[in-house]
Amino acid sequence: MLKGKRVILGISGGIAAYKSAILIRLLKKSGAEVKVVATKNALEFITRVTLETLSQNKVYSDLFGNDNDYTTEHISLTDWGDIFIVAPASANIIGKLANGIADDALSTSLIAFNQKIFLVPSMNVKMLEHFSVRKNLHYLSENGIGIIEPAEGYLACGYEGKGRMEEPEVIFSKVEKYFLKHQKLSGKKALVTAGPTYEAIDPVRFIGNHSSGLMGFCIAEELADSGADVTLVCGPNKLKTFNQGIKRVDVVSAKEMHAACMKAFKNADVTVMAAAVADFAPVNPAGKKLSKPGKVSNLELEPTTDILKELGSKKQKNQLLIGFALETHDEIEHAKKKLHNKNLDFIVINSLKDKGAGFGHDTNKITIVDKKNKITTFELKDKREVAKDIVEKITELYK
Repeated sequence: MLKGKRVILGISGGIAAYKSAILIRLLKKSGAEVKVVATKNALEFITRVTLETLSQNKVYSDLFGNDNDYTTEHISLTDWGDIFIVAPASANIIGKLANGIADDALSTSLIAFNQKIFLVPSMNVKMLEHFSVRKNLHYLSENGIGIIEPAEGYLACGYEGKGRMEEPEVIFSKVEKYFLKHQKLSGKKALVTAGPTYEAIDPVRFIGNHSSGLMGFCIAEELADSGADVTLVCGPNKLKTFNQGIKRVDVVSAKEMHAACMKAFKNADVTVMAAAVADFAPVNPAGKKLSKPGKVSNLELEPTTDILKELGSKKQKNQLLIGFALETHDEIEHAKKKLHNKNLDFIVINSLKDKGAGFGHDTNKITIVDKKNKITTFELKDKREVAKDIVEKITELYK
């Protein structure tokens, strides 16, 4: 399963470092290449000889070591790796990564790494429950770092509780599932739209909506995590992307979004139109600020281009097209009409009647209707989990 994959294993100081030897063996037996980055304290718990024998590679533990192949070993190493696992991850290394501190081989390598990172915390239960550690873990998780939660049980310090580093077999299974998931849409090109559009009235004012873009960004991240090469066309927002497989195209108006989508759509295998595009735009935006009560109170509007409908008219047999519908009533009936009128493969319905769904929330509650009129309703979830449901539906259609 992991044949040819390049794994960087970080080891920080802690008694659970002995488990890293088992993890290396599991990774090597599956066909992965493994290189170890260890803190100096880690080497107090497990020897360099053990790690080098099992990994069949030199251990990197000193930024300026005489045995380093390069003076910038942390850069060449992170260019080499496909994934970075830190097991055990101490409170110290978690805090360094969360706060951008790079003062040794492991912390510097982590900050230089721009692909998937998994942290496997291991510490005393009191340390794990400290507000600073919980804050750091939550912040890292929000920024795309995978956290493999520690198990409960007897700890080396004599306590019982949560804090034991998860067993190597469980860590290996999660890494294996990550690569399996990453391969689901490998080689596919995806187009995703996100956020609102702003239609200028004058240089100061605009017509817009309350979309944050979060749902579209989560879908783009999930598609990229599943192996797709993603183009994300997004209206004005304050969000950022994390996966290197995402090409971001920032636009402002519906006209700009239309142009960007037309350019990307012809090469897209799957397109998810999650943006809240303005339906109307001012006919003649002013070049300077309009004074009240003048033309602002008598604003002439015209319809914007229906991007989704135009894409549907151009869709080829090998392309999937997914739309969104934000409704206030008769949700299923309206969605079915849009599904068929715009030649969609499925449509994702939000209802403003559902608490915690729609604009301005980190959660969403969706219903998916496909072109075979199959209706699937989901519970209220975090938008990252909703994105997984949507991408799972896409992978099912490809199967």
